[in-house]
Amino acid sequence: MTEATQQQQATLVTKDMTIGDVIRKYPAAIEPLQDAGVHCVGCHVSYYETLEQGFKGHGMSDEEVDAVITSINKAIAEYGDMAEKDLIVTKKAAAKLLQILRENNKEGFGLRVAVVPGGCSGSQYGLELDGATKEDDKVIEENGVKIIISGEHMAFLKGSKIDFVETLHGGGFRISNPNVQSSCGCGQSFH
Repeated sequence: MTEATQQQQATLVTKDMTIGDVIRKYPAAIEPLQDAGVHCVGCHVSYYETLEQGFKGHGMSDEEVDAVITSINKAIAEYGDMAEKDLIVTKKAAAKLLQILRENNKEGFGLRVAVVPGGCSGSQYGLELDGATKEDDKVIEENGVKIIISGEHMAFLKGSKIDFVETLHGGGFRISNPNVQSSCGCGQSFH
């Protein structure tokens, strides 16, 4: 990547852009926003409130606003246009999935990802180890693992990123999905 390209990517997102526009154009921004405690991704104000207004509304200082903007631009540079890809599996998620497959003697299996009814917002993700595929399944191989998604769910999951995160409450796979219209405060269910 040339220095000019890096500089251009470094300023793709600015603090005067609306949250909704940023999410629509750059789904990779979802994760840094949520990591910063800004869950306005599916909020009704996201289409008229700028990033700076949203961040200030969450009590951030100018320095914190700049840091989150930098983080968003780094994520965009790292993952590019997620909406153009079927699915992104981070190296951390792939390593954890390979570990789980080994521990359960399921080498060669994949992780089936589905959208199932449930949660306070109406839908949530279903994850299970699966060794078989069906005719309408899409199998995505990335970073040494297989992700299996039924044709029925692929349209809703296209452009999503699967990561593995560890928190004080434990670890788990996290899906950043640019197709989600709104989500609940706990981040476990969506609409």
